[in-house]
Amino acid sequence: MPNANHDTQTSQSSHELSQVQRRAVSELLRVSPVADDLAIRFQQAGHSLALVGGSVRDALLGRLGNDLDFTTDARPEDVLRIVRPWADAVWEVGIAFGTVGCQKQAPGEGGGNQTFQIEVTTYRSEAYDRTSRKPDVSYGDSIQEDLVRRDFTVNAMAVALPQKEFIDPHHGLEDLAARVLRTPGTPEQSFSDDPLRMLRAARFAAQLDFQVAPEVVAAMKAMAERIDIVSAERVRDEINKLVLAPHPRKGLKLLVDSGLADRVLPELPALRLERDEHHRHKDVYEHSLTVLEQAMDLEEDGPDLVLRLAALLHDIGKPKTRRFESDGRVSFHHHEVVGAKMTKARMAKLKYSNEMVKDVSRLVELHLRFHGYGTGEWTDSAVRRYVRDAGPLLDRLHKLTRSDCTTRNKRRATALSQAYDGLEQRIARLRGEEELDAIRPDLDGNEIMQVLEVGPGPQVGKAYKHLLNLRMEHGPLGREAAVAALKEWWAAQG
Repeated sequence: MPNANHDTQTSQSSHELSQVQRRAVSELLRVSPVADDLAIRFQQAGHSLALVGGSVRDALLGRLGNDLDFTTDARPEDVLRIVRPWADAVWEVGIAFGTVGCQKQAPGEGGGNQTFQIEVTTYRSEAYDRTSRKPDVSYGDSIQEDLVRRDFTVNAMAVALPQKEFIDPHHGLEDLAARVLRTPGTPEQSFSDDPLRMLRAARFAAQLDFQVAPEVVAAMKAMAERIDIVSAERVRDEINKLVLAPHPRKGLKLLVDSGLADRVLPELPALRLERDEHHRHKDVYEHSLTVLEQAMDLEEDGPDLVLRLAALLHDIGKPKTRRFESDGRVSFHHHEVVGAKMTKARMAKLKYSNEMVKDVSRLVELHLRFHGYGTGEWTDSAVRRYVRDAGPLLDRLHKLTRSDCTTRNKRRATALSQAYDGLEQRIARLRGEEELDAIRPDLDGNEIMQVLEVGPGPQVGKAYKHLLNLRMEHGPLGREAAVAALKEWWAAQG
């Protein structure tokens, strides 16, 4: 089906399109040894093979990796027969949906081998039953039939191999050059076939920094409730990809504006608190998106999902804790505690792992702790407790706390930054003086029982806790002082 704005798009300069095509040729030449080798094997078996979807899109963008997607007229059992003698490893996890996966090593550009992860999918068309969470898969007989069922035109291009014939029936190349997301058919039909595509629109906007066509946005708004039939796991995976993308604000705003967030992450649109001229407070929704972006700027080893989720969700307890004070201020007392509970509940519904839920909710709970530091009034004991409570999340807590400053008041921002610099310096000093990251009492349980001449029981736990509190308060005591303190405590217990 031709695009409504095709005439406008065809005015794209031929120079711009040729640049895109040159990038694609360069990328395709890089993967040609493995791609052509596989294509010839399919050809000899009487079948066709084409590079397709995201692989073609990424080749055109000059960013094709070693994960390659192919489509074929061969049925899955025929694909298995062709790839098994050729591949280094084969897996059948997706075979119910017509997909066979395999791994293959091939010579790289600079010598040595590259490892390619390959998926070969039989031409197919799939649609959701209105009450089902899983697609009904039926196989097609032509690549045109396969391409029209794909989510967006920029993912509905193919390169037939080994002859390198470019196949683009839905003007995906022009949409790619215009940086716009459209659907091959009507968006209503596309989203009816698979409602997850509405989330994918937001995800691709965040990943590729593309605009979503107005008719696609309109369909997302009209059909938002259809996302309810998609499994929590699939929704979670799309949210993760969106949050980890280079431009998550773009995708998140689309989720909120379309109404999809109301159904999959309702805590986010709830941050758009109504404001009035009498009670002033910062826009919590925009603040949260800014904190997310500032946290991204502090990442050191690539995108950090735990940090990004904590940044996005750190203030979700504010709507439930908002109070209008008599002096005109607005308070959000204990919103970090409420927010941590809300974070646990939402992430559990989205089927995140227990460890991920624990880490993100703990960061949400701790994100305000630093604000009691002031200009350095904390005792060493308080610093030790800060480090102990954060545990292995301390580095992320540093980044989250720094990111949480979005004030336009430069003097205040500088003061907060300097105060946190001071806290980190104190942590570093204490680390140099003692084992700050693994704070334990000076005596372990066995030593406590030996000193007190008792066996295992609740009193040993109480003694351990007492010594731990002393350790937190005063730093390392040494064995002799710890034994004396333990005996003094024991005597006081009667």
